Amino acid sequence: MGKVAVVTDSTAYIPPDLLQRYRITVTPQILIWGEETFQDGVDIQPSEFYQRLRTAKIMPTTSQVSVVTMQNTFQRLVDEGHEVLGIFISSKLSGTIQSAVQAREAMGAAAEKVAIVDSLTTAMAMGFIALTAARAAQEGASLQECQKLAEAAREHTGVYFVVDTLEFLHRGGRIGGAQRFLGTLLNMKPVLTLEGGRVEAVERVRTKGKAIERVLELVGEKVKGKTPVRMATLHANAAEEARQLLERATTMFQAEESIFSEVSPVIGTHAGPGTVGLAYMAGM
Repeated sequence: MGKVAVVTDSTAYIPPDLLQRYRITVTPQILIWGEETFQDGVDIQPSEFYQRLRTAKIMPTTSQVSVVTMQNTFQRLVDEGHEVLGIFISSKLSGTIQSAVQAREAMGAAAEKVAIVDSLTTAMAMGFIALTAARAAQEGASLQECQKLAEAAREHTGVYFVVDTLEFLHRGGRIGGAQRFLGTLLNMKPVLTLEGGRVEAVERVRTKGKAIERVLELVGEKVKGKTPVRMATLHANAAEEARQLLERATTMFQAEESIFSEVSPVIGTHAGPGTVGLAYMAGM
């Protein structure tokens, strides 16, 4: 086992088999639904979440991983003899990085064994960063080497996605640069990306099918001439569209790794049902 342990949060969507293989620890984000509180992906799974969302009279809200959860996770790993690299959702989308920093500061002398990286993204764009660091850790890389690798990987990853409506992003305050698409024709589908850690608008396309085609084109421009290529879809209750997209992207871009992932309840609260996207890492 590598001496460096990688910790991420539940919006990374790394499949369970890869989490286990690379010993990656996941700290759950928090979903608040009326009087109930759930740990993202632990107490509530995506299928249950979207089913409940269809008939909900009260809409859910979200909260970042608590400082206590972060500190307990870091301390447990340090006590087991590890150094810890935390890689978390963009600080411009969530306060999770802030929780991680506060947790590290509360650890006294052990704080020097914990490094934190702001992924400036989420979903499998962040997942690929965490996997890159964890694979290096298994091969014996130091904490500093893993941190530098994760920071470098940020420049090689990205995500484009299509939402059925901007209503959820707007309501949750995560709309960022997509604000300018609000109030446009209802049948237009926004193509969005994460840039500089924020949601940014790319363009509006008349149908969802054409918007997904545009996502393929945009990702193609980003990965052109780079190897290796890794691909992952993400979807919020739109499995078939995502499956087809992943198959096409894997073939088109000769991806050496392909991951099918589902949007967790916490991100689903902000993106909304029907969201489909494509995350990539290319050139490292």
